Amino acid sequence: MKEVSSFRVRKTSLYDKKSNQPFKISRSKFSNFLSCKRCFYLDRVIGLKEPSMPGWALNSAVDELLKKEFDFYRKEQKPHPIMIKNDLDFVPYYHKVLDVWRNSLKGGISFLDEKTNLIIHGGIDDIWFDQKEKKLVVVDYKAQSTNYPVSIESYLNNEWHLSYKLQMDIYVHILRKMSFKVSDYSYFYVCNGEKLNDKFNNKLDFKVTLVPYKSNTSWIDAKLEEMKEVLNLDNPPNIEPSCEKCAYLKGGKEYF
Repeated sequence: MKEVSSFRVRKTSLYDKKSNQPFKISRSKFSNFLSCKRCFYLDRVIGLKEPSMPGWALNSAVDELLKKEFDFYRKEQKPHPIMIKNDLDFVPYYHKVLDVWRNSLKGGISFLDEKTNLIIHGGIDDIWFDQKEKKLVVVDYKAQSTNYPVSIESYLNNEWHLSYKLQMDIYVHILRKMSFKVSDYSYFYVCNGEKLNDKFNNKLDFKVTLVPYKSNTSWIDAKLEEMKEVLNLDNPPNIEPSCEKCAYLKGGKEYF
């Protein structure tokens, strides 16, 4: 096996407070900042890499198939059956650069926050169009497998899903900064893999639930300013007591 490095090789991905160039922050790095400022600083300023891990292959497969499915209705500009079932006057939204918006590596959706000189970007799963309100509706595909029925209340109140809601807030904020009219309500398209079937039979059955979420973007501007302050620090912030990565690094240092 090849030797691995603890630090990033590509220096352009690191923040330099002496530079006047806008600095890119992905939606996932924004979420990392919200989880632990110290880990965020070590990553974006010092260049300390998190251990890599393989992607979620089954989740990616579900995402790809859903995009193909909704693209069929997008091309026809007809409502998807889930929209009809939930009495929503929606159609899948068409835009000539939608494929770019879906791909974070190609830039995704993005905007420059002039106050902080930070470019916030991320790749969305889908966008629907509310034909009555004439607004965009952000949609995020979520594949999972639990033994419990998915309900709106339980899904949104799950502590592990807080990051999902913050993710939605950020996407809505970006699109509004791109001058689009965006609905306050977004949707999680939750695909729950059924584990109670008697046999596998070379297929995995999913039950789909559409979970509406009323986004809240009021916190984002203040957090961007706070992020800029952290990036400009001369030393890393204090250890976050609730951060497992901080605890791991601290434990390793004490042991050795």
